Amino acid sequence: MKLKILFFVLGVLAGFGIAYPNYEIPISVGVGILFGIVTVGIVWGSEFIMNSFSPKAILGGAIGMGAAALSFFALTEVLGILSIPENILPYISAAFFFLLFHIGIRIGVNKGSEAEESGRKYSSKGGVEAKILDTSVIIDGRIADVAEAGFVTGPLIVPKFIIKELQHIADSSEPIKRVRGRRGLDVLKRMQKDIPNVSIKITSQDFPEVKEADLKLVELAAKLKGLIITNDYNLNKVAGLQNVKVLNLNQLSNALKPVVLPGETMNIHVVKEGKENNQGVGYLEDGTMVVVDDAKRHLGNKIDVSVTSVLQTPTGRMIFSKVKDDNKRMSSNFNA
Repeated sequence: MKLKILFFVLGVLAGFGIAYPNYEIPISVGVGILFGIVTVGIVWGSEFIMNSFSPKAILGGAIGMGAAALSFFALTEVLGILSIPENILPYISAAFFFLLFHIGIRIGVNKGSEAEESGRKYSSKGGVEAKILDTSVIIDGRIADVAEAGFVTGPLIVPKFIIKELQHIADSSEPIKRVRGRRGLDVLKRMQKDIPNVSIKITSQDFPEVKEADLKLVELAAKLKGLIITNDYNLNKVAGLQNVKVLNLNQLSNALKPVVLPGETMNIHVVKEGKENNQGVGYLEDGTMVVVDDAKRHLGNKIDVSVTSVLQTPTGRMIFSKVKDDNKRMSSNFNA
């Protein structure tokens, strides 16, 4: 926004400077404002176009424009030597001008895109794959521990629109959201400075026509031929529909949980009532929920339970059990 304001001011000054020698001040001011609006429009359109192309494609287009300009000047000299009627020469020059610039820009952009694509193929062959972090996995914070342990290495890409979303959450009027947003920013800062296995790369690539941040992530991952690291189940499904690879941190966490088989015994602290009649609920150290039948009367106590079944859900794992021996009463937490 600041850049657009600067260009608007420069456009106004330029328009006023051009018009003032020939027109009165009110007209010159009007021309200046018109120049400013046109300048901002050109800047906005240029940004929109540049966001649709890779940096190498834009560089290729600029080189193509330079080559087209040189070719046009050389062609102008040649046309001046030829015996072409003066009333026709401007039209021929204009036609060649647009033709050369069209060819130069088209070839430059195509060659830049080909170079970008070749670079991606080379990177994928070398084992380097773009890893893009989403908002939920940054706020969650476990990605920093995984990276510190060496299970995730190399550059991790964080789009600017994700950082903007984190800042918006951190500035929220709701205390819980504010804490979550600030935690996410702290996690990024920690990964930038304290974890040598990874490097945080900020990218300004955006998709203005796409409103949802999750959909922008999917578009970016598809464009970079990379993958998304998340713990958002819905984003996982959306990315899968578009054939974008996802590393779900919750799935990794579930895979690392100890295997529990029916018939095994465990000691559970019954912390609350279950949904069904007389059920009790406890938790393992890794956060896995354990539902215990007929354990409502043991609320607040630690008891031995026998596993009856294990249910794996998309969001985690649930263990169902029953009280192992009602004749043995376990001591309460206060006595423990």
